Amino acid sequence: MDLTPGRRRLAFAAIVIVLVGLCAYLIKSHDSSGSSAAPAATASSTPTGAASSAAPGVPPSSVPAATPASTVGGAEIYQWLPFTAAELAQAASTVTTFAADYVTWSYAESPTAYTGKLQSLVTSKELPQIEEGYETPGVSGPRAADKQVSTGGGTIDSIVSFGAGPKSIVFEVTINQQVTSTQPTQTQNNQYDVTVQTNGGAWQVNDVELTGLGNQGIS
Repeated sequence: MDLTPGRRRLAFAAIVIVLVGLCAYLIKSHDSSGSSAAPAATASSTPTGAASSAAPGVPPSSVPAATPASTVGGAEIYQWLPFTAAELAQAASTVTTFAADYVTWSYAESPTAYTGKLQSLVTSKELPQIEEGYETPGVSGPRAADKQVSTGGGTIDSIVSFGAGPKSIVFEVTINQQVTSTQPTQTQNNQYDVTVQTNGGAWQVNDVELTGLGNQGIS
């Protein structure tokens, strides 16, 4: 369906609202599976006011989970989008899982082992580029010499764009990385544009670019 410029702007604004709601929903669902007394890992991992939403005297387990908003001004926003709320949640999950695996590696890990854990998350087009970046002498040399070990994860900041045929979404993601080695520990927070698209019924990463700088290999 063709959209007027006004509706496109509304759709983009609405999708941000939906993403925030979905994140809150997923985080709440994850938290409910563990101990209710466990502290939040970060300040942003628990929605503000979540603990106060239960009515007095009502057990926490009986309080319904937050439901992502799917309407704006009475309009059903998903009629304007090429994906459903469930598909958006799946795409976001693929991105955050990929981000963690992307920056988790060891100097003792071969390129094949590194890319092997990414194979189900990344398209056959993008995977060789990631492996090439991992094997680049300027990256692999210091990694082995300094016995570097990297860990990290990613947080979705926003949706940049989306399309259909195949369905695709570009997420802006902040990836946090900590590298320990024989040298002083290094911490990096870089922003990437991560594109996911549907492939055989699943979402896979088809492009990874440092925001504003083009396709990059892992470092």
